[in-house]
Amino acid sequence: MADLQPVRGTRDIIGEDHRRHSYVIDTARRIAASYGFDEWSTPVFEDTRVFSRTLGETSDVVTKEMYTFEDRGGDSLTLRPEGTAGVCRALVTNGLTQSLPQKIFYAGPMFRYERPQKGRYRQFHQIGLELIGPSEPLADAEVIACGWDILVALGVAANTVLEINTLGDRESRDAYREALVEYLSAHRDKLSAESLSRLERNPMRILDSKDEGDRRIVAGAPTIMPFLTEQAATFYAGLKRHLTQFGVPFTENPRIVRGLDYYGHTAFEFVTKALGAQGTVLAGGRYDGLVAEMGGPPTPAVGWAAGIERLSMLLDQAPAAPPSIAVIPIGDEAEAAAIGLLQSLRGAGIRAEVSYRGNLKRRLERANRMGAKSAILLGADDIAAGIVQVKDLATGAQVAVPLAEVASRLT
Repeated sequence: MADLQPVRGTRDIIGEDHRRHSYVIDTARRIAASYGFDEWSTPVFEDTRVFSRTLGETSDVVTKEMYTFEDRGGDSLTLRPEGTAGVCRALVTNGLTQSLPQKIFYAGPMFRYERPQKGRYRQFHQIGLELIGPSEPLADAEVIACGWDILVALGVAANTVLEINTLGDRESRDAYREALVEYLSAHRDKLSAESLSRLERNPMRILDSKDEGDRRIVAGAPTIMPFLTEQAATFYAGLKRHLTQFGVPFTENPRIVRGLDYYGHTAFEFVTKALGAQGTVLAGGRYDGLVAEMGGPPTPAVGWAAGIERLSMLLDQAPAAPPSIAVIPIGDEAEAAAIGLLQSLRGAGIRAEVSYRGNLKRRLERANRMGAKSAILLGADDIAAGIVQVKDLATGAQVAVPLAEVASRLT
């Protein structure tokens, strides 16, 4: 058994890594709550159709990256590769399409079979927001502003840049698609094989190709701006105005796209150069058609997701482990009093630990190794006198404290 290792693309999250991980979630949860978002938890596996129907049968996620299996009952199930589809399924399943708006925050593991690399794993973790119901650009701006405030609270906003784009409405996209296909077809002989396969079915995805040859071609491609309807242009102008009102800095990047038909209008990414090639840390957009894909009524929605692993890597330092108080009974007769004190401290919200064995010297050494800030020594004579000895492990100073006042003195 000694040679067993974590499955490729997974990892154990322990110690400092876990403190970083938890700090990202706790911070995001706190900021999202201040914006009025409630937390939802959906299953980590769903009916495969939740993803194949909504992500597109020909998308890379569905064709290459999903962990899909048949259970003993013969049903096709898939470990969730992203969070939005499950949230929209839950909205419809629980009859909440008539109780809008719904403001949802989530956090948890996702699963994709892809090549593991820096900050990217086959089991990875995301935080996300979904605002379902409003169709106004103010909703998009508020969702983005919440993401910005989370990055600020984490201390990583200075290392990120918000890039925004518009995908327009359906009429805008249809006109743009025609012009884009015409342009790209003239360069067909230089496109990568993957982009050639996308040319007819999903040409906008070619705009975010990572192939260097594709990128040179795309640099000269038309943007969607000249093809925006008046309504779409007004929506985009409203988004930019509201972002400015929220105090969120941004730049415009006409190459940001989303590859599925139910995405429209807003698309955005917070990107960083601090993580090398894997530069996107938070991304999202408006997806007014997704709830209908789940069998619900046409419902406007906008949201984003962010990778916890990448955000954790951007933190300047890991949050410190909370300091402990070491309770050290001296002699067997002091154990009962030590246990009582332990529970009293824990009841007051103080992290308290007991040394299980060893003489006083060894127990103090262990207290220092675990980073305790103080040690409480309980001997029979002190207990009889109603006091304990509190030793500051940093300075070595030791004072007698009445047993009844220990918790209040240490909080």
